Amino acid sequence: MAPSALDLVDEAIADLQARLNLNPTSTKAKPNQAKQQQQKKQQQQKKDKKAAAAAKNNNNNNNNNSNNKNQNQPNEDQPHICKLEFKVGVITKVWNHETADKLYCEEIDIGEAEPRQIASGLRPQFTLEQMHGQRLLVVSNLKAKKLVGFKSHGMVLCAAQKKEGSDEELVEFVEPPPDAKIGEVVTFEGLPKPEPFSANQVDKKKVWQACAEGMKTNDDKAGTWNGHVFMTSGGPCKAKTIAAGVMR
Repeated sequence: MAPSALDLVDEAIADLQARLNLNPTSTKAKPNQAKQQQQKKQQQQKKDKKAAAAAKNNNNNNNNNSNNKNQNQPNEDQPHICKLEFKVGVITKVWNHETADKLYCEEIDIGEAEPRQIASGLRPQFTLEQMHGQRLLVVSNLKAKKLVGFKSHGMVLCAAQKKEGSDEELVEFVEPPPDAKIGEVVTFEGLPKPEPFSANQVDKKKVWQACAEGMKTNDDKAGTWNGHVFMTSGGPCKAKTIAAGVMR
């Protein structure tokens, strides 16, 4: 069999190396060299793919975290009233405060795991029998405060009006309609869906104080803020008889 061109080249190189006293080499590839190079190439490709996947996942996580942060941040551009949370509730338990003559202590179901404990200065206006089972609205994102030693987690919303020819006030609950569900969050006619602040934000930004002046019942006895009616799925929230009264 005639020698190949590669064999002739190897012989020429070997002859030259012998004359120059160099270590012999060969232009022929080692038997496993091509296979090893292919394996290294495949391993590097796997590493590159893993690195690219990790970078993509990290980028997605960053985007998700950014989206979550944006979702958790309330919309500051909404009207103040949309930063308060009014929930439909019902008084399930009520008793006289031990030391404060004007205070009732109540447990109110507003659709949460446990009833809210709230203190209200309504003893001059309502009997215990009138209070128990009363459907009402609870301002549920106010910071908890101690009222004569009783920790109150919110407040009930009432309408008030001076009695004709008297310095006394007539006080009535702003009541949700019968079809409104317990725990339902009140919306406001003509305004965007509320995105309530946390209790700390409400307190820090004095949101209740900013809303108080605009809250009144209209001529139809419906609760309003600057003319925007307090609404539920069952219709507007109203006082029994008080029209053009303050709400607090």
